[in-house]
Formats: sequence, C-alpha cells, structure tokens
Amino acid sequence: MPALCRDCLTPFDHPPPRGRCPLCRSPRLLVHEELFSLSIAHMDCDAFYASVEKRDDPSLADKAVIVGGGQRGVVSTCCYIARIHGVRSAMPMFQALKLCPDATVIKPRMSRYVEVSRQIKAMMEEMTPSIEPLSLDEAFLDLTGTARLHGAPPAVMLARLLKRMETELGLSGSVGLSHNKFLAKIASDLDKPRGFSVVGRAETQAFLTPKPVRIIWGVGTATQAELEKAGIRTIADLLRWDQRDLTQRFGQMGDRLWHLARGLDTRRVNRDERLKSISKETTFFEDTSDPDLLDGHIWRLSEQVADRAKARQLAGRTVTLKLKKDDFQLVTRRHALSDPTQIADRIYRAAHDLLTHANVSGPFRLIGVGISDLFPEDQADRSGDLLDPLAHKRAAAERATDAIRARFGSDAIIKGRSLR
Repeated sequence: MPALCRDCLTPFDHPPPRGRCPLCRSPRLLVHEELFSLSIAHMDCDAFYASVEKRDDPSLADKAVIVGGGQRGVVSTCCYIARIHGVRSAMPMFQALKLCPDATVIKPRMSRYVEVSRQIKAMMEEMTPSIEPLSLDEAFLDLTGTARLHGAPPAVMLARLLKRMETELGLSGSVGLSHNKFLAKIASDLDKPRGFSVVGRAETQAFLTPKPVRIIWGVGTATQAELEKAGIRTIADLLRWDQRDLTQRFGQMGDRLWHLARGLDTRRVNRDERLKSISKETTFFEDTSDPDLLDGHIWRLSEQVADRAKARQLAGRTVTLKLKKDDFQLVTRRHALSDPTQIADRIYRAAHDLLTHANVSGPFRLIGVGISDLFPEDQADRSGDLLDPLAHKRAAAERATDAIRARFGSDAIIKGRSLR
C-alpha cells in the first residue's frame, strides 16, 4: 500500500514501520492504496482571513482572532482558537464576544486577502492549468496527466503545495483528493486544519453510506428539512429510493441526490467557467425584523460585494436582494441599473430600496446582496444617476477611500453605518 511523508515529501511503496518516516522521523504519513492514482483535488485554506491577519501581525499568533464587523455586525471568519470557544462564521458579533470576550476583532481587508489569494493561485498554476476557483481561499484542481511533467504523482505535488504555502506564505491549507469533485470537496473538510484526506474509488460507497445527507454540497437547512419529512436523514436512506421517485418528489435536486449518494459526479474542473454573479449573504444567529439591523447588514454586504467586484475588475448592472423568512420562504428582488457599477454606495442604495419596497414582512433568518449581468470595470459607472446628482461625488469619495485604505490599512476610514 503506497505511502507519502507530508513533511519531506518522500513516497514509499509500503507504509514505513512504526508509523514514522524513516528519513525525517515525521509521523505525518499518508497511507492509501489509491494514493498515487487519484488526480481530482479540492484545496481549502484554513481560516483564511484570520490566518492572513495573524501572519501579518505576529503578536496575534496565540490570540483568538475574529474577522468581522462592529457590535451589531457578524463574524466573517475566525481562527481555530476562537472556534474552540464556540465562535462560528455568520454569528452575531455580540454573541461571539460573549463566548470569547478576549478575542481581537479585526475589520476585513479584502484587498489584502485578494493579493494573498493570487499568490496561492500562482503556486497552483505551476502544477496544472486546470484550476477552478470557488472563492478567494478554495479551488478545485485537476492534475490528470501531470505526473510525467513533474516527475511525481498528484498526491506528492499537492503535499508540496501545502508545504510551500506554509514555508513561503506562512499559511496552511487542507486538501481532499479523490476521483471526482464531489468527493474531493467532502474529503478536504475531514481533517482540518493542515489536513490531507483521500477517498478512493473502491471505498466510495462504504465511505458515503453512513454519512448524513447534509454532507452533500448544496443541501442546506431548508432542503434538509424537506428530506427529513420524507424520512431521509442519511445517504443510506437515499440509497433506498428509486431514481424516478426521488426526481418526482424533489425535481432536479432529487436526480442530483440519487447520483451523489452513489458517488457519481461527472462535472469537470472548469478553468474557464464564466463568473455570472458576485454575491455575499449572512445567516442571522437569531431571526430579526429590526430595520436598523437589516440596513446595517445591507451596507456591509454591499461593501464586500463591491470589494470582490473591484478585485476581479468587474461591475454588475443588476442588483439583487435575497431574503429568507423564518419559515424558510425565499424572497428575491432585483433592480436593473442604468449602467454597471462596482461602487458600494450605489449597490447599497439599490439594495436598500429593494428592501423598502419588497412588500414582505419578517422576521428574517438570512439576507444577501449581489450583482449580476457582469461587465469589465472600464464600463462601470459611466453615466451616473440622473436622479441623484451627488452620486458621482460619493463614488469619487469611495475610490479615494479605497486608495487610503490600500495605503494605511482597512481601519484608516470607517463609515458610521458599518458599525450598526
């Protein structure tokens, strides 16, 4: 059975005795019979935003770090020390600070995270051109046929990537290696942080059968509730359903569940998949109808969407507001702008108006803001808003703010509405 030392990157035909590498004495050995024949991977950085902040400020190394908004804001992400105290992403900041009162809270620095993400992607590009980014901190990779080029199988190259990230960038990541995207993504979550997990073809069904249905990517709280009404709680429950019956009851999702329950996923790692939208959403720790709280979230989400659009040099002509009520009813409202934008203020004002005229009552458990109908940034904000003559001044002020933050840090200028 093949083995690999994750520290010195030495491959072995058989597992070394006593569970340690005979060359470097490391206990971090990967052992799997299909280790050197699998080539589809998912790499996910560990607590990415918080890890970048700790890397940039070594005084935070042993402290609990939360990246997020003010007292009325939410947690974007947190380090593993904070997670030990029960802090989780999307948790209200006041709740997070009750659980971890000594945590250091840091406002997100999207421009910095984009910069680091590009450094990681450059390392991936040296391994394979088949990369499908999912976000700034995770991506699928297809290393099929690269063994001859690199003189090493994909597993060795992926272990080398993780080691380079730690030594050159001071960041850690976790890898899942399998024979398709679905299983690779599941595998990357099995052993965080600094993990490397393998799911082979031969063990696919045995691996999946006892797992809960929520392990399937795309099965959220609402879908899980619908599945439970049908008596489906685990993959084993899904396997008892006929494909036709699942499809009749759950539509296209039922057909997808039938295939994934059997580990069947024919999707390719698609480098050129065109980005159709940029969005950000947050799930509240407690359902709310508070208009001030909702407005504060709309601003923060608009800022994050704008930051991501600027990082990708894109602009959107359609602004979308997404609301999920306490009964899981999903409400979506859209507004088409006169021209594409990447300005947070303009996205916020459109989303705020959509909420005002949504004609729907809360309480809400989730809110999201996004832009779609994307264009290159050189087509952004050309005509301005004829009904709002001050819009161009606010846009100029925002771009000046971006320049100041890029030079002096994300906290150099903070809008009051960010603290709501």
